[in-house]
Amino acid sequence: MMLLGRDIIKVHKVMKYINGPREASYALKLDLGWVIVGNVCLGKVHKPDRVNVLFTNTLGSGRQSLFKPCPNAYYIKEHVCDDHPGLQVTGVVKRSVWEENGYHEESDVFKRMKDDEKIALSVEDLTFLRIMKEGFYKDEKNSWVAPLPFKPQRRCLPNNKTQAVDPFRSLQRSFSKKPIMKEHFFVFMEKILAKGHAEIAPPLNHQDECWYLPLFGVYHPKKPGEIRVVFDSSCQYDGVSLNDVLLKGPDINNGLLGVLLHFRKEAVPVTTDIQQMFHCFLVKPADRNLLRFFWYEDNDPEKNIIEYRMKVHIFGNSTSPAVAIHGLRQAAKEAEADFRADVVKFVERNFYVDDGLKSLPSGAAAIDLLKRTQAALARSNLKLHKIVSNSKEVMDAFPLDERASNLRDMEHGKVEVSIQRTLGVSWNLVTDTFTFQLSSDTKQLTRRGVHSTVNGLYDPFGLAAPVII
Repeated sequence: MMLLGRDIIKVHKVMKYINGPREASYALKLDLGWVIVGNVCLGKVHKPDRVNVLFTNTLGSGRQSLFKPCPNAYYIKEHVCDDHPGLQVTGVVKRSVWEENGYHEESDVFKRMKDDEKIALSVEDLTFLRIMKEGFYKDEKNSWVAPLPFKPQRRCLPNNKTQAVDPFRSLQRSFSKKPIMKEHFFVFMEKILAKGHAEIAPPLNHQDECWYLPLFGVYHPKKPGEIRVVFDSSCQYDGVSLNDVLLKGPDINNGLLGVLLHFRKEAVPVTTDIQQMFHCFLVKPADRNLLRFFWYEDNDPEKNIIEYRMKVHIFGNSTSPAVAIHGLRQAAKEAEADFRADVVKFVERNFYVDDGLKSLPSGAAAIDLLKRTQAALARSNLKLHKIVSNSKEVMDAFPLDERASNLRDMEHGKVEVSIQRTLGVSWNLVTDTFTFQLSSDTKQLTRRGVHSTVNGLYDPFGLAAPVII
């Protein structure tokens, strides 16, 4: 307690006092309660002249500190009298740090932890993790099931069925104008239905909450013959969209630069990929009516348009990356006892979303880690494939269907397919170096053209910075 205003005499009248040792603080009981006069320790430590503040997670029980320990610590203790439950008795107690714990360099307030440099999770992120902890489970086929993580006190979604019809009609018109896109679209949807990632939607009851997702396709610049169908969860109806009521989740993904740096640490680098990682995690059945969409019956454009619903987490949901990364790490942790801790470390520290990059001292070590990781994740119906390495020993250890597609029909080491794309970086397998591939398009010599050319050079390491504008 800090008392101000000595001119108010009545509140400073001393009822009782307790003296301490020489040059120590002493306690006075006033009408306002007990007060301490003098310098007082905070958490058993003296206040230093200079404090360096770090991001720190503080637990309720306290943590160790690097501050100089104090031999005298004062506590204010209160207890309730048995005879008078409403009356609190207060006293000052002197304790010795050395008598209780023995002398040590660190006290129990703060301790440097591995997460000190990380930004603390927000309330929404903690809510997301709680939902995953309570609702994440395995089904009878060993696939992980996760709920859609809704925001607390969210708005109930309106039925947007009438709005979803127009985007589908627009998609049909695009099919008539772009037959190649139509073919790619139907191939993609055939895989969705064949793998059981979508199901015919059951009839709705009047009180059931539902949401319909428009579909559209996107092409990767490096894969012009392959389309990815996106379910548009950001499309709004009556001022709200599906993504508006979902928790995005914490950014638990590893830093891209850190993953790439670890990838270059040892002699034998390897890359791998989780096959359709988002679709490996099922949506809780009670939430699937919010993932409805229109499509042709049996994927046949000559048949009727019916309602389907997705059974898996989809591209387009803002929450899907966090759900998938959480699930991937959970699958690795569950198998740790049988496949060792280095598998968990590989999954947790060397993956960027679904891409795994790792370097090891030898080909044998790389083969061992990859095979154990494959077996561990297979228990959760997760397939580790598209394996690439500059080591012939590593590549020969895996069947063709587990290698990257452009390495299956060639003898490893040939120059024809020496360049692999790894997290956007061009990796030359023969020379084991990162390279740069510039577009042959000539831009105008204007400020905009120069910016476009420079920004088109993806260089996360800054290797080309000395030789570009």
